[in-house]
Amino acid sequence: MCVVFGVYKTIMDLLSHPVQTLKKRFRTLIPLILGGGFGFVVVAKLLGFLLDRYPEPSVCLFVGLIGGMLPSLFREAGEKGRSKGSFISLSVCFAAVLAMLLGLKLIHAAIIPDFKWYLFCGFCIALSVIAPGMSFSTLLMPLGLYTPLVTGIGNFDFGVLIPAGAGALLTAVLLAKAVSGLIENHYSMAFHGIIGIVTAATIVIIPFRSFGVSAVSCAVNLICAAFGIVAALVLDSFNRKIEIPAV
Repeated sequence: MCVVFGVYKTIMDLLSHPVQTLKKRFRTLIPLILGGGFGFVVVAKLLGFLLDRYPEPSVCLFVGLIGGMLPSLFREAGEKGRSKGSFISLSVCFAAVLAMLLGLKLIHAAIIPDFKWYLFCGFCIALSVIAPGMSFSTLLMPLGLYTPLVTGIGNFDFGVLIPAGAGALLTAVLLAKAVSGLIENHYSMAFHGIIGIVTAATIVIIPFRSFGVSAVSCAVNLICAAFGIVAALVLDSFNRKIEIPAV
């Protein structure tokens, strides 16, 4: 979304050179920061409620949104061409993430959210800002960390906010320049790697068992997934028609 609306470079400049960028683009950054913070808290509250009350339909909606986003992400990944390395990067990232997440499921590894795991959540949040196309929800859902994270944020739980914020800040400081350089110098391979990660993590979170509970459950899940796909495609179509001003 940051790329689509023309603010990705500004945000990366802020993370890489905060003082200098704030001085130069103060008027642009303040509404971005305020709007982002407000939206994040409000959306977290809503998502926490939906995932707690209606977990399977909510996850299916996420799956649909991510699935509907993949064509635009694939198109964006090929803007500077594709090579064998691009598809190798996609395949390796897909296989590695899928194997890791399925392995955790097979050994029934239970992740109990605590300080260190919320630090990891902060890392994923920052990574989703730094790396275009990456979604922290996609990374955290298979690990069972997404719902406690958004619930904690929505409830202003400082046991969640402090470690997640610290993890996000530390990641942004340490990785912003490195990831920005990786994307600039190896654009296609980096983007295709992100597609592999997003695709693998999305497959793992699909609640396959809930589709067989009843015909109603199956229908609701399919409707939610379809709605997510349509919403993502409509947003992509809209974004392709608007002209993004330079920021």
